[in-house]
This record gives sequence, C-alpha cells and structure tokens, in this order.
Amino acid sequence: MSAFTGHPPRRASRTVLPWLAAPALVLFVGFAVVPLVGVFALSFTTWDGIGAIHPSGLTSWRTVLTDPGLPHALWVTFLVMAVSWAVQTPLSILLGTFLAGRQRYRAVLGVVYFIPLMLSSAAIAIAYKALLDPNFGLGAGLKIHALSQDWLGRPGLAFGVVIFVVSWQFIPFHSLIYQGGVQQIPKSLYEAAQLDGAGRIRQFFSITLPQLKYTVITSSTLMVVGSLTFFDLIFVLTEGGPGDATRVLALDMYKRGFQASLMGPASVIAVILVLVGLALALLLRRLGGRDAGASQLEGA
Repeated sequence: MSAFTGHPPRRASRTVLPWLAAPALVLFVGFAVVPLVGVFALSFTTWDGIGAIHPSGLTSWRTVLTDPGLPHALWVTFLVMAVSWAVQTPLSILLGTFLAGRQRYRAVLGVVYFIPLMLSSAAIAIAYKALLDPNFGLGAGLKIHALSQDWLGRPGLAFGVVIFVVSWQFIPFHSLIYQGGVQQIPKSLYEAAQLDGAGRIRQFFSITLPQLKYTVITSSTLMVVGSLTFFDLIFVLTEGGPGDATRVLALDMYKRGFQASLMGPASVIAVILVLVGLALALLLRRLGGRDAGASQLEGA
C-alpha cells in the first residue's frame, strides 16, 4: 500500500527519525552537557585559571555558601528578574498585539522596534553610560536639570537604569513572540465578540489574553531564565555598583573567577545559576498546566 499511496512504511520512518535528530543531539551534548559537567567538576577543585588543578573537596562550596555577600547577590538577581518581568511582559503583550494588525505601517514599526535586539549589550551599555553622564551627557547638553542626575552613582537610580536598559533591549524580542501568538488566534472569535457588542478593550481581556496563556509561559520562561545571565550589560554600565546595589550572581561569578582567579568558587556560582534556572523553568511549566504543549486555540 505504501508504494501506491506514496507514504513511507512506518518501520522506515521509525529508524530514520532518530538519525535526523542525531546532529542536534551531538551539538547539545558537546556544547551544553559536557561544559556543564566540567563546571560541576571544577567546583570541587582549587584552580587559578592558569596553573595546575588541585582537588579540594567541598572547600569551594563552603566558601561560597558561607559568604555573607551571596544572599545579597541572590536578592539582587531575583529582584532584577521580577521587576524586569513585570515591566517587559505587559509592554510586550501590548506591542505584540498592536503589531499583529494588517496595516502596512505596522510592519515598518515592527522592524524599527526590533533594532535594539540586534545591538550588542556592551555597546548599548556604553551608549547609555555616555548619555546618562551628569557632566557631559544628554541632560547637560540639553540643559535639562531633571536629566542631569547621578544616575549610576545612587543605588536606587542605578537599579532603575539597569531595568530600563534591559527592558529597552529585550521587549522587541518578546513582542515578536506575542505578535506570532496573536496572529494564531482565530478571527472568528473576534467576529463573534463584535456581534455581541464587545469593544476592543473587552476583546483584549476576554479573548486575546486568555488565548495567549501558553505564549505567556514561553515568553516568561525565556525572560526569567535569561535574566540569570545578565552580565555584560551590568558590568559595563555599573560594574555591580554603586556598592553592591546591582551585583547579580552572574557578575559575582565573573569577579570571582576572572578578577580574583578563584575558578572553584566561580564554578560553584555557575552551578547554582544552572540549578536556579532549571527550577524556575520547571515551575513556570508547572504553572502552565499538565498539557503545556497544547494548542492555545483551545477556546475556539
């Protein structure tokens, strides 16, 4: 029958599909699993990054876990994660819904909105650092006193600047995700709502948001896990300061490993970041329900 229908036999498809996945599996093992195992092994050693590696048992773990700066770094990391999520998510949903329209100018705006994501985080940090300079920045050039604050020299303002710059860079990416999600919603739902007299605001809260449930889970997972790796932007912008106001775990890992040449404790922090990211990803998946892979069109 397969010769007449043009479909390959089931046995052949079962033997071919694993081979198709083999290249991706090799890349995943080589660039994800092996480095992770290596970092985990380094967390039980003493190494300055140049000389010989000496096993040290749990010394590095005790050093990190008893460090009074670790709870503060964890707090700052979770605070950046929570506040950036609270800022990015609603704005991304609104922009994604707006860009899902069929007007021609919205396609142009979509390209413009996507530009920040194509820029280097270090370059963005350098640009904002120059613009926010109280003596030679944008405020001083325009003679606007409100913009001539010591933005990066005060803890509260520095934290706010980090959140603003992070959101400015990554909102376009998540807007693109929500744009695709909105475009998958059946038009018949909106047509039925219009017949019932529902306006655009009512349609947004009664149709759009409920249908974006799994899109929100996906975007939030990328956003939350990605916030654990914020390093280059914060390093260039504030270097973790003023004081330790913006010193997140990723930055703490860099300073221990490459500035203090303590690769063992740095590897411990790397393992902690992986465990935290995995736990958060599993939690968000659990919040999405048992069938997180179900279609978002279930309301149709």
